[in-house]
Amino acid sequence: MRLLVFGRTGQVARELARRAPAARFLGREAADLADPAACAAAIAKAAPEAVINAAAWTAVDKAEAEDAAAQVVNGEAPGAMARACAGLGIPFLHVSTDYVFDGSGDRPWQPDDPTGPLGAYGRTKLAGEDAVRAASGPHAILRTSWVFSAHGANFVKTMLRLAETREALNVVGDQVGGPTPAGDIAAALLAMAAQLAADPGKSGTYHFAGAPDVSWADFAREIFAQAHRPVAVTDIPTAAYPTPAKRPANSRLDCTTLATTFGLPRPDWRAGLAEVLADLGVTS
Repeated sequence: MRLLVFGRTGQVARELARRAPAARFLGREAADLADPAACAAAIAKAAPEAVINAAAWTAVDKAEAEDAAAQVVNGEAPGAMARACAGLGIPFLHVSTDYVFDGSGDRPWQPDDPTGPLGAYGRTKLAGEDAVRAASGPHAILRTSWVFSAHGANFVKTMLRLAETREALNVVGDQVGGPTPAGDIAAALLAMAAQLAADPGKSGTYHFAGAPDVSWADFAREIFAQAHRPVAVTDIPTAAYPTPAKRPANSRLDCTTLATTFGLPRPDWRAGLAEVLADLGVTS
């Protein structure tokens, strides 16, 4: 399959490159999501058999101050890509987020639940979802949460860095979700692309997150346990760690439809964490 991927240095894009080295990867210098028309033109020029958008505006707090710029990258660019793919009759796969929900309750969110973003990042990602659906081509929107890997900036790497100088940390304990290894997201996207090419009827919105669901504090404890770092973790409420953008308290995602439609079960994030720590060369 001739695969075109938007994104080159992000967590998911780098894991896609590991698994699909023959794919063509477009970084910002080749296709800037701030220029949606250029992204559509890149698809037409490449004439791929499937497209994955693994690029996005992911600076959640910065989006609050730069809503218009985030809207172009997260909302308008995916729509332009999806329309280009629809015109070619090829699958378009788009990575989205749990931030499209308002984080209320304690029940896992299902793909067809009402959305209600709490901030600019979630609003712009939801706009991108709507634009992808409106293109009416073969597509899959894959919402995920709490992504981590050996690449870039993420919670695992932050905790390991803090462990170098700290013996105790306060970590938010009232936000709950499923940490998700970027490698598992990449593997899921590749499997979905192949199945969508064979059966466009599988188009739709799906959830994919690691299991089991945990709080950030419990995630930190597992990181330190696996890395053999003697750091004590104290749970604190979200109110004690204010940020410009409001985070959803409930990021649990119901991933049942992905398993039944594509045969892709939730990955065990603890196993993924062990692989990431090995990639980072973390030893006791």
